[in-house]
Amino acid sequence: MYNKYAKLLTQYCLEVQKGDRVMIKSTFLAEKLLVELAKEISIAGGIPILDIEIQDFNNAWLSNAGLEELQWVNPMNQHWNENFEGFLYIRAPYESKDKIEVPADKRQINADANKGIRQTYMNRTGNRSMKRNLCQFPTIHSANEAGMSFEEYEKFVFDACNIFDENPTQTWQDFGKNQQKTVDYLNSKTKIQYKGSNCDLTFSSAGRIWINSDGKTNMPSGEIYTAPEDNSMNGWVKFSLPSLYMGETVNNVELEIKDGYIEKWNSSDNIEFLNKIFAIPGTRRFGEAAIGTNYKIQQITRNILFDEKIGGTIHLAIGDAYKQCNGINESSVHWDMITDMKDGEIYADGELCYKNGKFIID
Repeated sequence: MYNKYAKLLTQYCLEVQKGDRVMIKSTFLAEKLLVELAKEISIAGGIPILDIEIQDFNNAWLSNAGLEELQWVNPMNQHWNENFEGFLYIRAPYESKDKIEVPADKRQINADANKGIRQTYMNRTGNRSMKRNLCQFPTIHSANEAGMSFEEYEKFVFDACNIFDENPTQTWQDFGKNQQKTVDYLNSKTKIQYKGSNCDLTFSSAGRIWINSDGKTNMPSGEIYTAPEDNSMNGWVKFSLPSLYMGETVNNVELEIKDGYIEKWNSSDNIEFLNKIFAIPGTRRFGEAAIGTNYKIQQITRNILFDEKIGGTIHLAIGDAYKQCNGINESSVHWDMITDMKDGEIYADGELCYKNGKFIID
């Protein structure tokens, strides 16, 4: 199965061509997949470069670094972000959470220093001059977070990625072709309304682009997303699924929005963390509005790569906007928050196009 996974990532997700330099980041726990990727990328004529992450390595230096060190920009990171043709990040978390805590202000100083690299990354991945993909390698920690045995979780990951299919690439190609019909429909509209027991929101997508997420940038995928016009969103939303960011969990986040600006926020717990996040520039506007369409994912796993794709949900991201959607808002934060729409409706220019968790357009 891991060879099929590697082939899908190489041939379909990253579309590796001769001479492509592909930066791969993961932990050593993903060894099975990493070895298969080395084979498949080389067969395609590409050059795989590996960056192995060690638990708490970055936390150790961030927590002890002084101001000058925190503001240092790694020239190697800058080089591959500016020049490489591919980037693959494989999530393969360790069995325990990080043990070293980093003060939020130190993380913010370092994030601000690397803002230029982040924008380069966003711009190049947006126009696919650097093809990127984010995927998951099953680990015991991920299984525990999802409330599954390792065997159940491994099967869940493969199923969500269509790896069990005879030809996973063809499955994703067909998925993308069918979803494009909905994307084309939404791109012909400008006024969107999300309405249900968890939300009543309106926003404009005028001048913005709805994107078909069909596995090229995330694996698994299954979502349709845009960047709402910055001053257009009005209404309220309650996120029924746990909102996870920077190792923190916030439940039942509620937001009130006027003219694109988040005026009030609340939650059933961890309001202090919300307060810190909303003090960061750019976080009180939205960078993304999206609809989950992967119906093979129907349960919370506490992993945003899967959870935001749950068929029958919507999610909004506060902060940084996707440039490929013509988004403008900038922030060091991009935090996806998800809510159930199984009893909800979506209207486009006043026309009902989504009901009870599924699109109903022809």
